[in-house]
Amino acid sequence: MDEQLRVSLGPNEVLRLLSGLQGALAEHHGRYPGDAGRRQPVHTVAGGAQLFRRNTAAKLGRIARGCLDRYAGDPGILPEALGGALPPGLSETLHARVREKLEREPVESFLIDFEDGFGVRSDGEEDAAARAGGQETAAGVADGGLPPGLGIRIKPLSGVTGGRGLRTLDLFLTALADAGEAPPDGFFVLLPKIVCPEQVAVLARALDRLEEKLGLPPGAVSIDVMIETPQALIGPGGRASAPGLVAAAGGRCRTAHLGAYDLTGAASVAAAHQTLDHPLCDVARQILKLSLAETGVQLSDGATNVLPVEPHRVRHRARGKTLSDSERAENRAVVHEAWRRHYADVRRSLAQGYYQGWDLHPAQLVSRYAAVFSFFLEGLEVAARRLERFIEGAGQAILTGSVFDDEASGQGLLNFFARGLASGALTEVDAARSGLSPEELEIRSFREILERRGIIGG
Repeated sequence: MDEQLRVSLGPNEVLRLLSGLQGALAEHHGRYPGDAGRRQPVHTVAGGAQLFRRNTAAKLGRIARGCLDRYAGDPGILPEALGGALPPGLSETLHARVREKLEREPVESFLIDFEDGFGVRSDGEEDAAARAGGQETAAGVADGGLPPGLGIRIKPLSGVTGGRGLRTLDLFLTALADAGEAPPDGFFVLLPKIVCPEQVAVLARALDRLEEKLGLPPGAVSIDVMIETPQALIGPGGRASAPGLVAAAGGRCRTAHLGAYDLTGAASVAAAHQTLDHPLCDVARQILKLSLAETGVQLSDGATNVLPVEPHRVRHRARGKTLSDSERAENRAVVHEAWRRHYADVRRSLAQGYYQGWDLHPAQLVSRYAAVFSFFLEGLEVAARRLERFIEGAGQAILTGSVFDDEASGQGLLNFFARGLASGALTEVDAARSGLSPEELEIRSFREILERRGIIGG
């Protein structure tokens, strides 16, 4: 018989000590609820509000497919187009899945832009575009032609443009309501050029009033925040600003976007060096990552501003004009170089835990999906083996090759499969290699999966 172990603290004393934690832990869990459990788009595609139509996403997909066919129609060309970045044997699978995605769902989230993408226009022009945008959105809701995610970016709530920004928001939502439609699920307003939490709070109060007046459910419109000023990153006293901006949104904030070019410009970085891989952007990404971790707020990286724009285009094909061999070669070289830059930026973001970014041109959809899909396809075999072995090991820490896995890495592996499936990079057949059922992959909590299997106690 084992001897009774001697302890110095009695059970009641231990309970009294732990009871003091309950309030603090409850507050912590309220502030850090973890993953929100909703799908995160792989990108935000931004376009000027004056150009938005209900079928814009489908049109962008057609343009992207045309660019893929012209400059990487043969799957064997894709590695060269992306800078030789693909492992052997992946080209055909990747090419097929990218093209299928461009046909089925070319845009995951579209931003109707009334700020940078809209440019300097008269109030009358912006009024007309705001009302037309609301009407086109209503038509898209009715016929199901909108992308899964949709939002608008208004002008900054500063002394100069604040009234204009709120008027545009009002006109857009009112036109939508007048057409008999509510905002589509997940509809958001992106607020740019934030320098203080009060700007976010004003937007939240404006949405409260608009929802009330238009008969919309409370919280029908979300708020996304743009982190593109130094003050939106680091506030007075050297504290991270993002948590305060999220709190000011009153529960509406879903995503924080990094505005790399405004941020680096405000920090006096020369234009030639304002790139997504600038060290200042790395610092900003990690500050946002740490300060908003487990809050349920999703993060989005910035855009690659080197665009795959063909320098030579045929605008009058009916007149028999064609491009010369040298012009076609230059087009190919320019597009491939831009794809390589974009591909490298997206893969770098993914490695830093940023699963969403910005795209500014339809041809960037090719390199966006190539980067996202290759990220998941390259990691599939190892991730599946690690996750399956860990579950077979009854949730105990285990060594797979030279990699040590525990419950935390199990959650990371689950996230890998959930995101890969949602994006279209992985198929259900691919995901089944993880040893998890489709229903389990939707749970999003690795601990809950282990509890439901009876591997660990609830």
